[in-house]
Amino acid sequence: MRRVSDVHGRPLWLFGADLGELPAPSRADWQAAEPRWIAGALEQALERPAGGWHVVAGSAALRGKPIAARVLGRDLVLWRSAHGVHAADDHCPHLGARWSQGRVQNGAVVCPWHGLALDAQAPCAALLPAHDDGVLVWVQLPGEEPLAAPVLPARPTDSLVSVMTLPARCTPREVLENRLDPWHGAHFHGHSFARLKVLEQAADSITVRVAFRVAGPLAVEVDARFHCPQRRSIAMTIVAGEGVGSVVETHGTTVDAGRCQITEAVFAHSARPGFALARRLGFLLRPVMSHAARRLWIEDAAYCERRYELRAQPVALRPLAASRSGQPEDSSDERHTAR
Repeated sequence: MRRVSDVHGRPLWLFGADLGELPAPSRADWQAAEPRWIAGALEQALERPAGGWHVVAGSAALRGKPIAARVLGRDLVLWRSAHGVHAADDHCPHLGARWSQGRVQNGAVVCPWHGLALDAQAPCAALLPAHDDGVLVWVQLPGEEPLAAPVLPARPTDSLVSVMTLPARCTPREVLENRLDPWHGAHFHGHSFARLKVLEQAADSITVRVAFRVAGPLAVEVDARFHCPQRRSIAMTIVAGEGVGSVVETHGTTVDAGRCQITEAVFAHSARPGFALARRLGFLLRPVMSHAARRLWIEDAAYCERRYELRAQPVALRPLAASRSGQPEDSSDERHTAR
């Protein structure tokens, strides 16, 4: 454990793996966010294929009942059977009732009005491709070059997982933009982050050394890499320090124009012997993990909404340092709008 100062000059005790010493923070360290780099990394992320796949819910949300989802302005129903997860438009072809308000019986979703059954093995309505990766449920919609399965970052095995969702008035673009700006953490989330230093910047990824607050002046310092595996997702991977291999996945799903669902999946991992006990106590720890993620994203949703608000303004009123070229960014929901 060593004594340093946080971004505000307050005493801070750091512990964890030996990551080497950081110099005392300066104003330049904490105010050196680079809008043009963020815009360049975001531009590359928005070019990456997603295969038409969109996150709709955590796997645990899809149990014995159908669930409703809305993606790209389209109302959907999802349900689970012995053959996997299934998706369809959320209206019965008989008289338009919502399948999502019905029930699952013998693996089929049953209309709440007249009992018509939508069986994935012999469907009475068109089905959409759906995928359960074990943590998140996805649906595939037309408009992009299709891929057989969602693009995922490397996930640790034997991890403790929690999932959080939150609505926001923005698009997936701003969700990625927020995570590609780690500089804001020690200021905007001072309750959770104490120090931050950029270690490496590639064209499309950034690695930082960050101190996560534990309690009061106590914090644990780790190295974390942010990168976008596809155009609606960004992953933070712990590459050195406590919990190396842990991953935080953040996914943005367009609900309607200017409305987004933020889904964050945390894969906590540790090589410490006591972590096996933590996994067994997952039913107690997952709500705590989800609460911490939600607390951060309530603040970050405000960040995303402000960026979306600025992007929607007339060109003359937008910030000038928003892109690599110094020109304002376009205001489209995504680089390639799904149709």
